[in-house]
Amino acid sequence: MDRDREIREEQLRREAEASRTASGRSVDGPPLADRRGGTEGAGHITRDDMRRAAKEGLIEREEELKGDGLYGSSTNDPILPAALAELVGTFILVFGGTAVAVGAILNLPTAGAAYDSLAVALAFGLALAAVAAAIGHVSGGHVNPAVTLGLASTGKFPWKSVPYYLGAQLVGAVLGAVGTWLAFGGPGRVEAKLAATYPAQGVGDLQAFLLEVLITFILVFVVISVATDDRAPAPIAPIAVGFALAIGVFIAGPVTGGAVNPARALGPMLVAGDLTSFWLYILGPIIGGVLAAFLYDRTMAQN
Repeated sequence: MDRDREIREEQLRREAEASRTASGRSVDGPPLADRRGGTEGAGHITRDDMRRAAKEGLIEREEELKGDGLYGSSTNDPILPAALAELVGTFILVFGGTAVAVGAILNLPTAGAAYDSLAVALAFGLALAAVAAAIGHVSGGHVNPAVTLGLASTGKFPWKSVPYYLGAQLVGAVLGAVGTWLAFGGPGRVEAKLAATYPAQGVGDLQAFLLEVLITFILVFVVISVATDDRAPAPIAPIAVGFALAIGVFIAGPVTGGAVNPARALGPMLVAGDLTSFWLYILGPIIGGVLAAFLYDRTMAQN
C-alpha cells in the first residue's frame, strides 16, 4: 500500500510540475518567488496543488477523448466500432424479426404450432431487447434512424456521427433481409416479400403515415426516458425498449406492418425490389422520433 501511494504521489507530482511550468513554478527547485526573497506564496506547490493539477489534466484528457471518439472520423476513432455495432445490431433485429414474419406469411409451423401476429411482435421486441443489451455499451444500441435523429435533434448525440450510424443501420437492415431470403428462398422473397412493410389493403398512405408517427413516438419516448435519463434504473432499459417495440408492431402490424424504423422498412423493400409507399416509412418514424425526443427533453428531462 505504501509503495502504491508513493507511485501515485510521484505521478501527481509530475503532472503538477508539467501544469505549472508555464507559470514559472517548479516542484523540485525553488519557486521563482524565492528568488525575490520569499519561500511562501503563489509559487509554492502543495499536495493540494498537485491533486488539483492532476484533476485538471484528467478533465482535459476526457475532453480530448470526446473529440477523438464519436466526434471524430479517423480510422483510429471509436466511431468505427460503434458503427459496426450498429450494423450488426440492425442485422440481428431485421433478420430475427422478418424471418419470423415471413414464416407467418407463408403459414409455416414452428415446433408444431402456427405463427401468429403475437409471435411476430414478440420476435421484434425480443430481438431489440437482446441487441440493446449486447451493444448498448458500444454504440448506444440505436439500430434505428428515428432513434439516432431523435437523440441528435435534442443534443444527446453528435450530428457529426449521424451519417455513420444511418449508413450502418441501412446496410445492416439490407443484410438482415438477405439473411431472411437465404433462409426461406424464393417464396420468402416473391410471396412474402421478406416481410417488407406496406399499407394493408384499403389503408391510405396518410392513415399509414400517421400510425407510423404514433408508434415510433411511443418507442422513442421510452428509449429517451430509460436510456438517457440518470433517474431511470439502467438494468430495465433493454426490456423496456423491447416491450415498446413489440407493442408498436402488435398495434400497427395489421395496418402498416409496424415498421417503427426506416432501416427495418427499407432493407426488406430494397432486397424484395418493391418500394411501394416507402416515403411514409421514412418520414413517419423520423417525425415521430423527433417529436418524442423534444417532448421528453423540454418537459421531463432532468436539468
